[in-house]
Amino acid sequence: MTHYRAIWISDVHLGTSGCQANYLLDFLKHNEADTFYLVGDIIDGWRLKKSIYWPQTHNDVVQKLLRKARKGANVYFIPGNHDESARQYIGMSFGDIQVVEEIIHTTVDGKKLWVTHGDLFDGVMQYAKWLAYVGDNLYSLILCMNRYFNLVRIKMGLQYWSLSQYLKHQVKNAVSYIADFEHIMAREARMRNCDGVVCGHIHKAEIREIDGLIYCNDGDWVESLSALVETTEGELKLVFWKTILGDPAPSIANAEQLNTQTRITPSLEEALV
Repeated sequence: MTHYRAIWISDVHLGTSGCQANYLLDFLKHNEADTFYLVGDIIDGWRLKKSIYWPQTHNDVVQKLLRKARKGANVYFIPGNHDESARQYIGMSFGDIQVVEEIIHTTVDGKKLWVTHGDLFDGVMQYAKWLAYVGDNLYSLILCMNRYFNLVRIKMGLQYWSLSQYLKHQVKNAVSYIADFEHIMAREARMRNCDGVVCGHIHKAEIREIDGLIYCNDGDWVESLSALVETTEGELKLVFWKTILGDPAPSIANAEQLNTQTRITPSLEEALV
């Protein structure tokens, strides 16, 4: 079991066949934190409006998060565009999980990080929402293909690999959109007198400096299978959980070895240099 000061996860998309709930559940079993931030799109309300898909593993993820809150962890839920209906409950708590519009996280060394999903600063979401729905349908089709592709890879003993993520990073317009989004989020963080931002929304895990600010995207649990963490020493890292460890829980040394092999690990200080 590895203990962190904070863990950020987003874009889980519970309620869809593309959600890798078994990987997230395994991650939650082997990692604890003083504070958990659920940075939007945890439940996919768009997809659930069309059809009900809710296997036991999706329910287990919800129960696991509720259990962590009951045991004393601070758990904050920042709704995104796919679970935007939860925004009507901002300021309320459900099962010790607090629903907030956005929040400021202060690191060990006093850096202020603005935490928000990011859809409210996405031009497509704000001015061409119909296009976002069309893109979501195409995305779901690719994820369906990706699901069967990875079933074959798992049988061959290979790690999870995202076809959708590969295609997205090969398309020039998609790469440009991601870069624009990242700069917008950094600019908004500066306007809030913060030292950086933590967001989700675009399904691209990243830690880097933009115009002197720290930009962190915790990725997703559809393509990246990633979370952002802050260690007890104040180091920010991305953890990519593409291998299921299973039960019983491994030793701390074994869990740390997996994380070291599969994550991007620049410290906050290194990222700001």
